[in-house]
Amino acid sequence: MRVIALLMAAGSGSRFGAAEPKQYSQLLGCPILRHAAEALLADGAVQALLPVVAAGEEARVAAMLEGLPCLPPVAGGATRQDSVRAGLEALAASPPDAVLVHDGARPVLPRGTVPALLAALEVYPGAIPAQPVTDTLKAGAEGAIQRTVPRAGLYRAQTPQAFRFPALLQAHRDATAEATDDAALLEAAGLPVALLPGSESNLKVTYPEDLARAEAALLPRFLPAMGTGFDVHRLVEGRPLILCGVTIPHPLGLDGHSDADVGLHALCDAIYGALAEGDIGRHFPPSDMEWKDADSARFLRHAAGRVAARGGMITHADVTLICEKPKIGPHAEAMRARLAELMGIPVARVSVKATTTERLGFTGRGEGIAAQAAATLLLPSA
Repeated sequence: MRVIALLMAAGSGSRFGAAEPKQYSQLLGCPILRHAAEALLADGAVQALLPVVAAGEEARVAAMLEGLPCLPPVAGGATRQDSVRAGLEALAASPPDAVLVHDGARPVLPRGTVPALLAALEVYPGAIPAQPVTDTLKAGAEGAIQRTVPRAGLYRAQTPQAFRFPALLQAHRDATAEATDDAALLEAAGLPVALLPGSESNLKVTYPEDLARAEAALLPRFLPAMGTGFDVHRLVEGRPLILCGVTIPHPLGLDGHSDADVGLHALCDAIYGALAEGDIGRHFPPSDMEWKDADSARFLRHAAGRVAARGGMITHADVTLICEKPKIGPHAEAMRARLAELMGIPVARVSVKATTTERLGFTGRGEGIAAQAAATLLLPSA
């Protein structure tokens, strides 16, 4: 069975109250939309995703979903129903057997949900996950209760919703009224839709407080990882002194193939170590002239990008610079800000400090500067 999922991301998310749509907000180090996409693909039953996005956001969403099996994003319409139809029409020339429609703001999808929905399509033209209503329901107006609504037989619909592709496409083409979900269109056409057990963890991020619930649901799927790094470069004349991405006024600079930024090099090694991906020399060999006098910011961006490519996040970074001179304290905040920028994490999760060797050894004699670093990550457990 050929299955394609529409990943709906064209909404503005006005109730979320942020400067940008909620599906782009960060959750455990990557956009909510990326989590939703990976959740759809986790069981291996979906061959490709088709993101449906607000006009003008196609390139941004394609970058967010880089590395996943995605078709080129399609611009949605004024309503969700318009957006779903735009996605379906984009698939009509080479139609799949089945299509899933999933909210881009639902980042947590229990394993087994997609296979169960697709199995139901062997009998029904549509299937949805849903949770029984357990709270007492009240109909109200102007701040007062009008009546109690019996909750027996009532369910809260979730996504993804699964359909035989021809049935859903025709239902959209024949629709004469606005529906709040795609199952309603099949209902209006007189087609049965299977009701499968949903999950409380399959939450839709609507308000800011939902982020904490989503994070709590996702965290058990991650494992902590830690790495350490150490680097040394000697001080020489005629070179700028660059430490943790910041140029420091000093009569001497660090000697090396690149810009010799010991702080960045140690931190890169810490991140690569936490990923079990070797050291900085493996990724940027000193024998390669491409890296001659290179800005070490490129190395740290690469290391952080490797974390993102694994679906993980950097939770903390700590760098200790070991030298007698220059004094690091006056520059520490600028260094923290630069490291945070390069890794794409809040500055509150970055530490830069300094120590001396009490005038002992090569650092004590002012012959060089050393750095050690530690990085902690969260990486997917599977």
